[in-house]
Amino acid sequence: MEISLKYLPGGRAAASGNMMAQSDLDLKETALKEDLKFYFMNPCEKYRARHQIPWKLALQILKILMVTTQLIFFGLSNQLVVSFKEENTIAFKHLFLKGYSGVDEDDYSCSIYTQQDAYDSIFYVINQYKQLKNISLGILGYEHEGSGLKICKQQYKKGTMLPANDTMSIDVSTETECIFFKPQELAGKKAELKLNSSFFNLEFYRLIQVEISFKLKGIALQTIHARELPDCYAFQNTITFNNRAHSGKIKIYFDSDTDIQECKDWHVFGSVLQKNTQYILVFDGFVILSCVASLILCTRSIVLALRLQKRFVNFFLEKYKRHVCHADRLEFINGWYVLVIISDVMTIIGSILKMEIKAKVLILTMQASLPKVLRFCCCAGMIYLGYTFCGWIVLGPYHEKFEDLNTVAECLFSLVNGDDMFATFAQIQQKSTLVWVFSRLYLYSFISLFIYMILSLFIALITDSYDTIKKYQQSGFPVTDLHEFLKDHASVGYRKEQTSMPLICCCRRQESDDNLILIN
Repeated sequence: MEISLKYLPGGRAAASGNMMAQSDLDLKETALKEDLKFYFMNPCEKYRARHQIPWKLALQILKILMVTTQLIFFGLSNQLVVSFKEENTIAFKHLFLKGYSGVDEDDYSCSIYTQQDAYDSIFYVINQYKQLKNISLGILGYEHEGSGLKICKQQYKKGTMLPANDTMSIDVSTETECIFFKPQELAGKKAELKLNSSFFNLEFYRLIQVEISFKLKGIALQTIHARELPDCYAFQNTITFNNRAHSGKIKIYFDSDTDIQECKDWHVFGSVLQKNTQYILVFDGFVILSCVASLILCTRSIVLALRLQKRFVNFFLEKYKRHVCHADRLEFINGWYVLVIISDVMTIIGSILKMEIKAKVLILTMQASLPKVLRFCCCAGMIYLGYTFCGWIVLGPYHEKFEDLNTVAECLFSLVNGDDMFATFAQIQQKSTLVWVFSRLYLYSFISLFIYMILSLFIALITDSYDTIKKYQQSGFPVTDLHEFLKDHASVGYRKEQTSMPLICCCRRQESDDNLILIN
């Protein structure tokens, strides 16, 4: 039998092609590992490896200094605005509230108790508004000729009350009637006719409230001492005589909404103010430019990181035939860059508006404990809400801290933090033994449950996560595919020669730290 052997010339070529493909894959793997190692380095290590100047780090330090300075200047300017608003509100109360002593009640109101006091207080406001320019120490004026003082009364449509016979007849639908006084007519006969009209014949058994509103203009000159241009203000003042309770006590509330407006026609002489304003605007412009540069650099870094992520995902799929897990994908998204971008956008917007008007362990711990804490807070919140409604409904008539829902929530939150405990226990009215016993059970159970149990469990959740993260830092975090991929790659290429560094933060690391895997 004759056996013939044939030579297949393609075999060697196929083997050679496979070897070349494998070599290309190895080269690609080496290059990818080098890029990954460099990406996960900190700025100092990047400088030692490739002598790449950390522009982003330097820019962030410069930006922090500039933005902090900007905030200080803005805070000092805003402090003048706040003090001007508060002082004007106090001045308005002394001007328009008859017999105001300077001390408000707990709900920022003052009270009257007789019909004559109500009439006197209402007419006192009208008279003070009429004489405003002659009595006010501030730079105040009426808004314009069409504005004025508006008085509205809200009351039930009709009804009769006979408390002696325990009988009543009331139509709960309400009606509102208003009267208007212009500044120029207050000294005339027309104003006298309005003041003597039937509008001011108040039937207190059906009166719900009387509301007096008026608008004033003012100019703040104190900013000149801070080398800033003065501002014009509009004050929308509202005085409310609240008789909803019909308890024999009318509460008077004074509310003032302040709006800063641009002065229409003003002339301020002095080059110091103008130069100071120009310097501040130029400084704000530099802040915006630094934030724009930081925004561009951080956005560029995120785009490059996404490209590197895509290379890693494709290589992993090509060599190992499986997809990269979601956790490894997230390793490429530097959360600090995202926060810096958000901060830059907010700073740019804030700076533009201003110009228009003139510990790593802790982070890891919170990240690990956040899901448990949220679930725990949902459960504890339902219990807290139950106690809030129970205290409001049951103890409301007997304790001033439980009169309304908002006050109850604030009182219970104070108790959780250990504030005002004795006063809360002591202020309960002892008119009913059953209510007194219930209040003790209510307060003792709430304090015991939230301080000794719920608050302790909340702290335990945070502590447990902290211990877990601390243990990981000592023994190593769980190894993922990305860490396993980088673990065996030596970084010899980045340890060529060590040059002397002028920056303290970029000094040479100890050899014992060279084998640590860097995580962003």
